[in-house]
Amino acid sequence: MRRRLFLGLPMAALAQGTPLRVGIGVGQVGSAFWAVPGPRGVTVELARALAQAWGRPLELVAYNASGEVTEALARGEVDVAFMPTDPARAAQVAFGPDFYLFTSTLLLMPGVGDTPARIVGVRNTTTIRAAERAYPAATFTATTGMADAIAALREGRADAVALGRESLDALLPELPGARILGGHFHASGTAIAGPPGRPEALAAATAWMEQAKTDGTVLAALRAHGIMGPVGPPGSRTGALGGPLPGAPGDPLPGAPG
Repeated sequence: MRRRLFLGLPMAALAQGTPLRVGIGVGQVGSAFWAVPGPRGVTVELARALAQAWGRPLELVAYNASGEVTEALARGEVDVAFMPTDPARAAQVAFGPDFYLFTSTLLLMPGVGDTPARIVGVRNTTTIRAAERAYPAATFTATTGMADAIAALREGRADAVALGRESLDALLPELPGARILGGHFHASGTAIAGPPGRPEALAAATAWMEQAKTDGTVLAALRAHGIMGPVGPPGSRTGALGGPLPGAPGDPLPGAPG
């Protein structure tokens, strides 16, 4: 499901240029990818900064999951997006630099051991694909959005949820007695991305992102939304590699929340 929002722009401004359509994911708890309803979040801040830098009015297009954002970008429904990278996505869209490096793990409900039998996650995301590889004996439920995944936990239909660590940290206080499994089963980057087959647009997005990482734009967006991990290093391109960051599952990513 998508929702279109014009942010802070009078109608006269919209007539002066073509809106920059930016795809974002909206869920119940925030992260470097997920915005929360409003919408508010890191990707909203970055979208505003990008539109301002390019002199374009901003049109945010909100989706329920990163997989939906990926598909919309591949179809040309949006011009640019910010999303986690993995090989499946690298075959669909053109990734630029990472702006944040993240890890994914499990939140376990009270009384559940370290190898849960029933895991829920959001459909067509890098995290659920990695969880399925890491926990082959588990039964997985893939939901259309974060709200449905959390509902499955609350209603006893799942023992654990697979999400990025920042989202789990925000969710933990809402589930008394739950715990976050240490280490991680997935580590990758969250990057700027454009549609396939448009190298000039990707080059412009890449140049802007590298500048935004050095001039404090990305750091300010992360800190404004409670994310204390470091900005992605200059030149970091996990999407260009078409795979996760090096490192064995369970080894914390340097600098990322454990």
